[in-house]
Amino acid sequence: MKITFKLFATLTDYLPPEARRANQLELEVAPTDSIATIIAPFGMPPKLVHLVLVNGRYVAPEVRASTTLVDGDVLAIWPPIAGG
Repeated sequence: MKITFKLFATLTDYLPPEARRANQLELEVAPTDSIATIIAPFGMPPKLVHLVLVNGRYVAPEVRASTTLVDGDVLAIWPPIAGG
């Protein structure tokens, strides 16, 4: 199945170079793949995987290893961001 994988801010550096400008890519994943399984190959440090949304809904850290997606879902991830 296909999902859209989006990384924001400094996390775009973890995408393949050809996907960085759009900050997203289409991924082929298995229906049994969890969010944690999907993001693992990108090598992002866990402390940078701060805000995780599936179709705009927040996914808490404690359920990311067990949450799976369906065809057409959008998985978006933001790092911690400080402002002032």
